[in-house]
Amino acid sequence: MTGHATDEATDTGAATDAGTGPAADVGTGRGAIVRAARRAFALRPYAEVTLRGIAADAGVSASLIVKHFGSKEQLFNTVADFEPAADELFAAPLDTLGRHLVLTVVRSRREQRGDPLLRVVFSLGNSDERSLLRERFREQVTSRLTALLTGPEPALRAELIAGQLLGLGATLSLHPSGAGSLATPEHLADLYAPALQRLVTG
Repeated sequence: MTGHATDEATDTGAATDAGTGPAADVGTGRGAIVRAARRAFALRPYAEVTLRGIAADAGVSASLIVKHFGSKEQLFNTVADFEPAADELFAAPLDTLGRHLVLTVVRSRREQRGDPLLRVVFSLGNSDERSLLRERFREQVTSRLTALLTGPEPALRAELIAGQLLGLGATLSLHPSGAGSLATPEHLADLYAPALQRLVTG
């Protein structure tokens, strides 16, 4: 295995999955480990990543990583899991899903200091773990959304919705101190959600 995830490690490396947010991290170090692992797998080939290095970045012991995750492979699998993010993203009726998607992405970035999806953008390589990340994204996000949508061409619409959400995350990352950072999540949803909702509705 040889590398993956996000050059924007300090952003997408933040805890966004269930069980890795600040509340879940109190006294356990689990969230810090996941954030450090995302940075490590983003910046170096898989084979060069060590539990000791992740532990040093997270400020914990390597034995604590083993306690929580068992092995480097299992830790990578946690980093590559989009299921908790998808649970949160799709937790709304279809007639309000567009707005919910925008609010979820923006609030996740601000409250948990990480984007729930954007790390997949940096998986565009040929290595096994990058392929796994893309496959997980397709299975857990795009295909799941396809199954939720009604009307014509649900697969195409799901892919376009995913693309728009990734675009939103990338834009906010490119301009961390820009106008988007000053706007409320509700205002961003007012501007961005209608196009998403059109794709949801079909």
